[in-house]
Amino acid sequence: MARLVWGASGTRKYEAGVDRGVLYPSNLSYGVPWNGLTSVKEAPSGGDPQPYYLDGIKYLQVASAEEFNSTIEAFTAPPEFDVCDGTANIYAGVFITQQPRKAFSFSYRTLIGNDLQSDAFGYKLHIIYNCLAKPTSRDNQTLNDSVDAMTLSWDVTTVPPPITGFKPSAHIVIDSTKADPSHLEAVENVLYGSESSESRLLTVQEIMTIFGS
Repeated sequence: MARLVWGASGTRKYEAGVDRGVLYPSNLSYGVPWNGLTSVKEAPSGGDPQPYYLDGIKYLQVASAEEFNSTIEAFTAPPEFDVCDGTANIYAGVFITQQPRKAFSFSYRTLIGNDLQSDAFGYKLHIIYNCLAKPTSRDNQTLNDSVDAMTLSWDVTTVPPPITGFKPSAHIVIDSTKADPSHLEAVENVLYGSESSESRLLTVQEIMTIFGS
């Protein structure tokens, strides 16, 4: 047995940043890069404990169902996101808003750093399924001597797909510091595309098959 050690070299980890955003609209069979992505705020809802009492004594506590919600912020969105934002292109350069919004999925990375390698230590690959976006307000202001680029924002709700052997979940996370490198590479070659194939969304079952092989 060994005594616990706090703050050992290489164990002080942190997460920071977001990059490599990819959009997978439900009306397309391929993914497109999301340039200008600045923030993905993960905000799960539900999961609150529900207590049950018998004869004035708590005898059971059950957590309610949990849903994955998020907020996406970006300087811009790919044109393929228009249908997810409720915008229809009726003629070249002519758009109409407040249309039915199509579902989408997307992926992004968050970086993992430590005290030795900074943010080059690793990353987490996030995949979010069955999303529906709700645009937030946009504040258009006059230009002045200090130009600030407008940040676009969407509140996102999800419908979790079924997962064999587990409760449904709309959020899958792959940690590069723990996952098998060859399996991670296989997943990224599909999500990001390769010289021989277009980028596309992987189902949860396909990911489980790759890592279980």
